[in-house]
Amino acid sequence: MIEYIEPILYIGISQSFFAGLLIATKKPVTIANRLLATWLFMICIELIFALINSKVLEMYSFQFITFTYGPLLYLYVRFMTDPGKKFNWLSLLHFIPFIVFFIISVIFRSEPLVRDLRGFFVPDKFLSLRLVYGLSFFLSITIYSSLTFIEIKRHQKNLKNLVSYTSGVITLNWLKVISISFYSAYFILFILGGLNMIGNYIPFDPYFIIFFFITVFSFAYSFYGIKQPVIFGQELSIDVNNDNKKEVSKYQKSGLKEEQANEYLRILLDCMEKNKPYLNNNLSINDLSVITGIPRHHITQVLNEKYGKNFFTFVNEYRVKEVISRLSDPKYSSYTLLAIAFDSGFNSKATFNSFFKNYTGLTPSEYREKLAGTAGS
Repeated sequence: MIEYIEPILYIGISQSFFAGLLIATKKPVTIANRLLATWLFMICIELIFALINSKVLEMYSFQFITFTYGPLLYLYVRFMTDPGKKFNWLSLLHFIPFIVFFIISVIFRSEPLVRDLRGFFVPDKFLSLRLVYGLSFFLSITIYSSLTFIEIKRHQKNLKNLVSYTSGVITLNWLKVISISFYSAYFILFILGGLNMIGNYIPFDPYFIIFFFITVFSFAYSFYGIKQPVIFGQELSIDVNNDNKKEVSKYQKSGLKEEQANEYLRILLDCMEKNKPYLNNNLSINDLSVITGIPRHHITQVLNEKYGKNFFTFVNEYRVKEVISRLSDPKYSSYTLLAIAFDSGFNSKATFNSFFKNYTGLTPSEYREKLAGTAGS
């Protein structure tokens, strides 16, 4: 099997090394980029070890480098969504399993611990060690994939109090999709490995297939990682020194009086009606704060407590009203629905369709047809 996977190893080594170098030197220098670069360099090292392991000499008993993938991915998301966060020694605790199995692998380097999965359950003196390794490996991939997914979902929810638009570089949807795919690939390999352990059901060793998947995913992470800007830097001109995720919990301590909150709400509604800032496709809460003179955290508080909506919903409902108004205007009869939507402030067809259907109970095309039927009668 190694003769077929060897070219993949060479490709993966060169690709992950040069991609890691590009991301490590990418400007601006951020902790998130350094973590992603480290992840790619670890892939490069593992592929080199796999090549040496199969061609020259036994380098290790266990794949210990794999225990860095989950923590690095999770920490990358944490620091990407919170660029102001500082890296401290507590972050290193995530790498304890990696250090433990690195030491074990060095100590038992000459021992045939997991050379053939079909001998995994052989009742020798190393069986308990193999079981601990296998369980730890599965838990590491599962726990950190779950934590990464939860962190991205929390980030996307938080964005709805900050921006009125959707964009792949701020929502990190690409990272969520790749992360789920990464875990799914490993889960399938766990199943294949399990079948190989209990019987000779698989005509190949799943161990080598892992390196094919690692190479493919290193390409994906490299491609998007190089394109990914600093979320709260280039994309959003927002002061990240304030912890956005804690804003709601600060409401009680904000000092905002009932009378002032009502006044702020009046100003916001008046601004939206008269100035129509929602026509700006990239409107953020920072922009609205500048226009109205209301502190950003007070806008979030007023909208959540007094209006019962987050910023994202608040702005996009005004855009729906604008679309409805234009659909009733003969001047826009020759315009496509998407053209009217984009001209009304939307920057995503999916967001437009979703909000319009929720607000009117009809799809945009159904609503236009209904208007046409009403006008004809």
